[in-house]
Amino acid sequence: MSRGSRAIPVAELVERARAGEARAVARLISLVEDRSPSLREVSAALTPHTGSAHIVGITGSPGVGKSTSTSALVNALRGQGKRVGVLAVDPSSPFSGGALLGDRIRMQDHATDDGVYIRSMASRGHLGGLSASAPQALRVLDAAGCDVVLVETVGVGQSEVEIAGLADTTLVLLAPGMGDGIQAAKAGILEIGDLFVVNKADRDGAEATRRELRSVIAMTDRADGAWKPPIVLTVATKGEGVDEVAEQIAAHRKHLGESGELTRRRLARLRREIEALALTEVQSRFAGLSGDARLDTLAEQVLAGETDPFAAADTLVEQV
Repeated sequence: MSRGSRAIPVAELVERARAGEARAVARLISLVEDRSPSLREVSAALTPHTGSAHIVGITGSPGVGKSTSTSALVNALRGQGKRVGVLAVDPSSPFSGGALLGDRIRMQDHATDDGVYIRSMASRGHLGGLSASAPQALRVLDAAGCDVVLVETVGVGQSEVEIAGLADTTLVLLAPGMGDGIQAAKAGILEIGDLFVVNKADRDGAEATRRELRSVIAMTDRADGAWKPPIVLTVATKGEGVDEVAEQIAAHRKHLGESGELTRRRLARLRREIEALALTEVQSRFAGLSGDARLDTLAEQVLAGETDPFAAADTLVEQV
């Protein structure tokens, strides 16, 4: 294991994490991020203890106040007695591959609260505004007893829609005067948002932004047509409107359970995760084939007209 966890068996780390030990949670997430050889064992040990946490994705364009809103929402959820996990996905440093912004810088108000666990993860070039390790990291926080896990994305525009495949509830943040209404329509965010929050509502144009959103949402075909996404005005820096956001998140969680949509979303999420893991495994098997004699032989056969590329690819797959 890495980062000082070499002497601690995975099963013991999982038990410590389930008991609320923050250091054990940190070590498990580090194993996930580092793609440790113990990753399969970690996943097997965690999975029986997952499924209780409500995963809430928080997305929106840069500058709308995602970090401030996330911090304010943590306060509201803690006021309800919820144990909260936060996974803040940051842009990667081009030099180290690590996160450019740290969780302690962003959310220092919660540093001494043992009912809150905050972790920054680097996107490491992943283009969906998330980290490729995010599903497993969420599994760690779920198993560790978090009632709600907030996933704050990088904020990179159109690829932000990936969060909908990871979250039970997707919260889309906008701000007046930033052209967010038009951008949301282009990005497909209107289709994935379960709850819309117009932050910085003390600025001019907040009501106009809400009216525009309401009008466009009414004309949008959504997979879950039974749920009408609410639009909440907030001033996150002052905590205004944030309690209502927490209430709407709870209302959506109730709707998901009663309608069966929660099971549908989670099954779809797991299908995607299993598919991605299978593709990664296949890619790893083919990674070292560039100098393989079998590949050279097949290429020569295609060049000679003895076979075609598709048939050659089928042969290679059978041989590897």
